[in-house]
Amino acid sequence: MNPEAQTPSVGSGGTSIADVLAHRRPPRLAYAPNYWQWFAHHRNHGTLPPELAGCRSQLDLIRHLGLDVFSRNIYCDEQRGWWGGLAEPVYQDMEATTHERHDGRDLVIEKTCRTRAGTLTERLRYVWAESTLVQEKFLVDDYDSQLDALTEFVRARRWQFRPERWAAWRDRAGAEGCVAGELCSPLKMLHILLGAQNATYFLMDHPERAAELLALHEAAMLDLVAQLAAGGVRALMCMDNLDAAFHPPHYIEKYAASFYAKAAQLCHAHGALLFIHACGRQRDNLQLVAGLGVDGLEGVAFPPLGDVQLDEALQLAGEKFIVTGGISAQEFARLRTRAAIFAYVGELCARLRPYAHRFILSASCNTPYTASWEQIVAFRDAWREHGHA
Repeated sequence: MNPEAQTPSVGSGGTSIADVLAHRRPPRLAYAPNYWQWFAHHRNHGTLPPELAGCRSQLDLIRHLGLDVFSRNIYCDEQRGWWGGLAEPVYQDMEATTHERHDGRDLVIEKTCRTRAGTLTERLRYVWAESTLVQEKFLVDDYDSQLDALTEFVRARRWQFRPERWAAWRDRAGAEGCVAGELCSPLKMLHILLGAQNATYFLMDHPERAAELLALHEAAMLDLVAQLAAGGVRALMCMDNLDAAFHPPHYIEKYAASFYAKAAQLCHAHGALLFIHACGRQRDNLQLVAGLGVDGLEGVAFPPLGDVQLDEALQLAGEKFIVTGGISAQEFARLRTRAAIFAYVGELCARLRPYAHRFILSASCNTPYTASWEQIVAFRDAWREHGHA
């Protein structure tokens, strides 16, 4: 096939994600990209190509392209959170309020939590020009003075699964797709509440209080894991941005291993799988997390963003470990023609074909809003050409 030839933009994937999740060899390499930010940006700014005029959601776009569905964000509100939607936080003995305002086109979200030990506030901004959510103020910005309030906050927070929302998105995705639920480990909880840098200092300055908080969050998250898995969610995703920079092996062993192992055990008891969202350098952590019972990593970054090639990651992690990834923002930046995209995808598929039973071609994290529609179509067409298993 001539990669410069035009290919119709509507097709059918024909690959069952269920095959990969069951470690069966699928009829072709699964391809389940993440268009969350890209679709939201072009929908919000009125720049969707004419052929997508009928698309109202990321799932509609995936269906339009005839691709596979393995997603943890088709149900998420991108303007108000990086993840979430299948469960909602609930609080005991604490008042939590949210105030929203517009600053120009940006949406500014202020969350206030009034605990018995003090008030904590967090501020998020949805940057309209870039269709991205940034954290302008962490909930805790002075842990020495806010430690008691932080403890009360973590003690008060639990999560409630929303089975009706899960069922609706499961039905929309269809029997061949998989809609994943989202979690975060105790270590990632500290990163979200304090920032990764201050969380690291906090663990050193207050080890006993930190251990208390980690245990409280682990219990709350394991309760949610049990709700999700028992409710039929087939894949659960820890949104931890696993990276050896802030998740070195000794940190995982000390602050996250207990949660990963227990969560994996709960998932497996209900026939579900546990994944971790991966960013950055993974080589040092692959065998460790696989040994804890984790079933796979989502969005493994490869050089130059990461430190391990995808086929190496599959070899290092063991015979049942699943890896997703292959197309990062850098590929959209450097592969500007159909011919270049076809060459890249052809070489990638050739290397990953032996692992078709445990590999999902996907975005390494997200599809950048700067990607062109022609590039997105070309990646789809190249997968059609080279993705046979």
